[in-house]
Amino acid sequence: MTHSNPVVAASSHSAAPATHAVSRGLWALAWRRLRADRVAMVSLAIVVAYLVMLILSVTGVIAKNWDQEVGVNYAPPTFIGAEKEDITESSEAKPAAALPENPVDPLSGVIKDLRAKDGAAPSATPEVFNDYGIKDPLQADMDEIRAKLATEGKKIAIVRKETLPFGADKWGHDIVDKTIKGSETSIVVGLIAALLAVALGTIFGAISGYFGGRVDAALEWFYNVFTSIPYLLLILAVAAVLQQKGILSIVLILALTGWTGTYRLIRAEYMKHKTREYVLAADAIGASHLSKMFSHIFPNVSHVALVQMSILVVSFIKSEVILSFLGFGVPVGVVSWGSMLNEAQNELILGKWWQLTAASVAMAVLVTAFSLFTDALRDALDPKLK
Repeated sequence: MTHSNPVVAASSHSAAPATHAVSRGLWALAWRRLRADRVAMVSLAIVVAYLVMLILSVTGVIAKNWDQEVGVNYAPPTFIGAEKEDITESSEAKPAAALPENPVDPLSGVIKDLRAKDGAAPSATPEVFNDYGIKDPLQADMDEIRAKLATEGKKIAIVRKETLPFGADKWGHDIVDKTIKGSETSIVVGLIAALLAVALGTIFGAISGYFGGRVDAALEWFYNVFTSIPYLLLILAVAAVLQQKGILSIVLILALTGWTGTYRLIRAEYMKHKTREYVLAADAIGASHLSKMFSHIFPNVSHVALVQMSILVVSFIKSEVILSFLGFGVPVGVVSWGSMLNEAQNELILGKWWQLTAASVAMAVLVTAFSLFTDALRDALDPKLK
């Protein structure tokens, strides 16, 4: 009769390697939840497509020659067709009738005497040359200049097209290329300014809500000073101080004036979370203040910052339109969705709707996709949602 040695059996069992399942991290769980959300993935694809378009435009792969006058003024979209000119037979064959003399003009006699004294010929009916009914007085000079440029090997001006895929503006610029080029300014202003504003609001709110006391009182006074001034007047005041036009100036203007909402929400979240058990446990193991603020508390309140960023992107794009309209926006020669909408308000009166439609649709698609993706990311990062 054989008896098994319990020591040997125990040692054989203890020799087997123990396997432990490693739990996934916060971002891995968030990515798994995002992949299950079709709306979030479609929105992410749209945002990535805009960013790729931005990179291609910056590098000059697409929309490089957006400022070339490739079409006639207000060239309609191709699917509408070229505008037909209403030219009658009488306007082609018969010259325009001379204007009747004003019998009550007090200077008519003086002008006649001056013309007779100088030997000037009587005014004749001008030759019909263009839409204005007169001959271009600079036509001969322009022909001479073009001929001289052609002999010097200069690039000959391209023939303007009567229609373009989505029309042209008053200068003949292609609306599609102009919209793509305008995305550089609008996306950069919206994203970078929102990122800086959220970063400032998060840092100030974290310091104020975590430490409290005199630090909180000082930052609250600073916050109240900014919120006591109307938002539009504050933007104009900062713009007047900077006294410069350009993307960097717009980003600084919007970032320095748009951090207050994020600060208020982040401060409240930090005041609530600093007394939670996990923060007290981190304090018990000797974690530093910086570690508790941004390694322990911030991942649990990051959804607030993301929601604020999506809101600020929309708000800053609108603010860029206001700044461009008032003369504090992009300089001359730089196009943005804001400057396109500014030009389109006058074109719409003439029935030229394509620039307004292109800028509005491009902006609406990006803002909607970015907002939907941010909402889905907020739900995926919220630890209270399973």
